[in-house]
Amino acid sequence: MKVLTAAAMQELDRRTIDEVGLPGIVLMENAGRGAAETIQARFAALFPGPVLVLCGRGNNGGDGFVIARHLREADWQVTTLLLAERSGLSADAAAMLGVFEASGGVAIEAPDEQSLLADLALAAGCRLCVDALLGTGCTRAPAGHLVQAIDWLNRQAAPVVAVDLPSGVDASTGRVPGSAVRAALTVTFALPKIGLYSYPGAGYAGEVVTVPIGMPRCITAAAPDDCLLIDAGEARSLLPPRPADGHKGTFGHLLVVAGSLGKSGAAVMTATAGLRAGAGLVTLACPADLQMVAAAHLVEVMTAPFTAVDGVISLQAMAELLELSAGKQAVALGPGLGTTEEAGATVRRFLKESPLPVVVDADGLSALAGHLQVLAQRRDRPTVLTPHPGEMSRLCGQSVAAIQADRIAVARDFASTYGVVLVLKGARTVTACPDGRVYLNGSGHAGMASGGMGDVLTGLIGGLLAQGLAAGAAAALGVYLHGLAGDRLRLQHGDAGLLATDLLRELPAARQSITKEKPC
Repeated sequence: MKVLTAAAMQELDRRTIDEVGLPGIVLMENAGRGAAETIQARFAALFPGPVLVLCGRGNNGGDGFVIARHLREADWQVTTLLLAERSGLSADAAAMLGVFEASGGVAIEAPDEQSLLADLALAAGCRLCVDALLGTGCTRAPAGHLVQAIDWLNRQAAPVVAVDLPSGVDASTGRVPGSAVRAALTVTFALPKIGLYSYPGAGYAGEVVTVPIGMPRCITAAAPDDCLLIDAGEARSLLPPRPADGHKGTFGHLLVVAGSLGKSGAAVMTATAGLRAGAGLVTLACPADLQMVAAAHLVEVMTAPFTAVDGVISLQAMAELLELSAGKQAVALGPGLGTTEEAGATVRRFLKESPLPVVVDADGLSALAGHLQVLAQRRDRPTVLTPHPGEMSRLCGQSVAAIQADRIAVARDFASTYGVVLVLKGARTVTACPDGRVYLNGSGHAGMASGGMGDVLTGLIGGLLAQGLAAGAAAALGVYLHGLAGDRLRLQHGDAGLLATDLLRELPAARQSITKEKPC
């Protein structure tokens, strides 16, 4: 599903108005009516209200006047506050205010803090609130009495419905530079906005419903597709084929290079995830001291020892790893591998010399920090990096706070600069490709924040690479399936106490759930 920046959405509005000839006021009427219908459907139990609609001076406020009018026509009790001078309204908002009042509605002006607080005191008993204060054009922190209005909304027990997006959230990035409305429901128009699905903004949006506003298909079809939300439909389109006459060789052979003394679990989970991803064969390369332990846990996985020093990979293992790479289709590198200087040097040399697609995580990422020139030497070979924000900070030199403030831009810039697919893990994981395309993940939850989950993701992406998927597709699909398995487990067991090994067992069913075929 396409998700847009504010600028892209504004361009669609312009084209609809200028090229198609559909007036902006008609789009506003359609938007407000659709929002009012959604509100009535979602909150039928709260009829007849009272409902408080807070309107700003821009087109978002105009949408609010339309919503207020349609709710009144459906016999809801509506109080409407205008947090601006009438003279400052946009042209379409002023027109819709006129229609609202001509239809019997009353808009109470509250252009300053004193009048606002007095009017809000009278509305304290409302059962539902509508936020139509700030729209997609707002990128700065709210100021003045808008801050008081937002803070007041956030203190109410009544649910809040945000119009297009919660006031105070940046539509293009999800940044929240100041106060922002915490909505139970956001009704967004035509196409969803990035800020509704990228944290921290996603945490303010609540449930998101997209309503059509009459834009012709020729306009919406031309919307940029450089940022996609991965849902079940998008994930289905990325699944590798499973031909009926396929065999284990058809589905690829993954080499996992992982594990060190005390971290055999990381190696075991990564290798198992490769098989759960659908790879036909998986070989785990691990320190000789761990081979027997790993083999005991991995009945279906082949194991091979490499030379280690004190239980950690050494440069002497290079020839062994390159020999093991023969006949493989992809490599998963790094989980539990160790962080010694020699381990880092081995990772870097392997990345330079291996001809195979590689997914790198954990200790493999640590080996790259301060040595990003290695990535430039792999531009001709698919490379996927899977850092969490702390690892990303060490890779790019920015603070975690700066990374989290604009996750998409950070991931996109790194991916294009170094020619890699960058999976920035976290809530709404961002997968950025070298060509600028970005995937936002639509699955997963906070209950998956536990040890070993990253190892499972690494093996999952590696298994998909081994099946022949392009790096971006393998990463985006792997992230979605990983989160979907977690979502399915939450329905059964809640969102605390989930183990990475629980996820491994759920992966085949998660994959099956997004296919159109029925299980045998």
